[in-house]
Amino acid sequence: MLNQRMYVTLSLELHLFFARIMKEHSFFLEAGFTPKNEDLAKEADDFKKKFEGLLSNVVSISNGMIRPAVLSSGEIVTDYTLGAEQKSHHFTGIPLNHQITIMESQLHSGRDGAVSPELESQVRRLNREAIMLLDGLIAFKQKVLNAVLSCNIFTVNYPLLLEHILREAKQYRDHVESLEQGKDIDTSLKETTLFWNQIMLEHALFIRGLLDPSENKLVQTANNFAHEYDDLLKEARRATDMTIASVANDALKETVKYREFKEAGTKGISECKIRSIILPLLADHVLREANHYIRLLKEPV
Repeated sequence: MLNQRMYVTLSLELHLFFARIMKEHSFFLEAGFTPKNEDLAKEADDFKKKFEGLLSNVVSISNGMIRPAVLSSGEIVTDYTLGAEQKSHHFTGIPLNHQITIMESQLHSGRDGAVSPELESQVRRLNREAIMLLDGLIAFKQKVLNAVLSCNIFTVNYPLLLEHILREAKQYRDHVESLEQGKDIDTSLKETTLFWNQIMLEHALFIRGLLDPSENKLVQTANNFAHEYDDLLKEARRATDMTIASVANDALKETVKYREFKEAGTKGISECKIRSIILPLLADHVLREANHYIRLLKEPV
């Protein structure tokens, strides 16, 4: 069972990473609908606003409660996040709350000892709110995916991307539910590598497909990463308790290289030096997920 402090810290860290991911998923969904599906765009915008509200409330009580390794990992915000938000707002006309990003960049760690009952109650309320919001968002994503697969609507988002963001939402919800049951959310090393190798593989496929065809070198590099993560995923599936540490170490080495590629891509897209149909915020989004995976892989088993 988790002690009071770890319950609060793990909950807040989880929301700082995943609530931002969810609000950005909602933004990407909204941006991808055609005028005919204005009702779906409005529904996506409502979820974006609700997750911004959740994230804002989390940030407001997180100072001193977040572990230094999480704050320094680049999974909450990067040096590019604010600019990527501003450019993506400019391109789409869809508002984003930049103040949350500024507040997140100013978070610090440092509080020791027990947490107050009031703070624990606040976190418990936030966790319940997150589960409720995630139930709605998961249902919405599934509805959109079903409509796309049955050829009832068109969106610029790949069906695989819809499955991808649905999987992440379910992972988030599972983690919040575990915390509410007093369980640690540090899954086994094998579960971590299986989930995140799949995510990294799909990022490479999306990047490959969203780059302009003239960006031959970058397309080939993304394709190579897709093959590497496909191999790593197969290795993780075959791994035993005796071999999984070696597989995870290989994944860490690959993901450090991948992060460098994603960071260069985020910078290049933000500076209009790479031809693509990748929103700057999507580039920063996948960079943060690589940073998150690296931090998980570096944590002691």
